[in-house]
Amino acid sequence: MRTVNKVILIWNITKDPYIKNTENSKKVALFTLATNRYFKNLKWEVKNEAEYTNCIAWWSLAERCEKFLLKWKLVYIEWRLKTRMIEKEDWIKLYKTEIVVSNLIFLNKKSEFETDEAIEEDFVADIEEDDKF
Repeated sequence: MRTVNKVILIWNITKDPYIKNTENSKKVALFTLATNRYFKNLKWEVKNEAEYTNCIAWWSLAERCEKFLLKWKLVYIEWRLKTRMIEKEDWIKLYKTEIVVSNLIFLNKKSEFETDEAIEEDFVADIEEDDKF
């Protein structure tokens, strides 16, 4: 039986991405995307709530995030949800759900970026990572 695990989000980066290299020298970018949900409550009042989604990008896509993603930049991202388990002291297990990014499109105008390097309109990850730190 086939299943679907695909996420598409468009909104702003909440802060500059955190870039690190894993023990195996794999570059990874971690960032948070904020989206808003608008709805009406039982009194028909329009309300909104913010959702903050953790995102992770690997390899060459992480390098592009390091160069071009800045706080408040508008982006389109897609791929899949991944939940990983983190074991802490005293056998405590924490679960963290993230979007593993494979497609990233910068939606701001090229002139709004602080670099002179050319930015392609979109970039698709060329390597599927095993999602291990």
